[in-house]
Amino acid sequence: MSERVTETSGEKVVVQMYVIIVALAGVMGFVLGTIRPADLQPALFGVIALPPTPFGVAIYGMVTVGVGLGVLLGLVVYVSRRTDDAAGRRNPE
Repeated sequence: MSERVTETSGEKVVVQMYVIIVALAGVMGFVLGTIRPADLQPALFGVIALPPTPFGVAIYGMVTVGVGLGVLLGLVVYVSRRTDDAAGRRNPE
């Protein structure tokens, strides 16, 4: 018996995990907004005030986590491509 194995690119897996984590941050923000702690005042990056409603807190969580992870993933992609290019120049095949 031969089984077909499909390969998934690492970049696709990372993007899928990114989307799942950002969506989970939105869900957790919605839950936290539903619970309504007494001193809940979400402000995006300390500048843009959002309402302490479930949707306001969900947006806060999604944007904050999305930007934070997006910057880190962007740096990882940048460094990995630069490292890959430098290695290719040293070891031409």
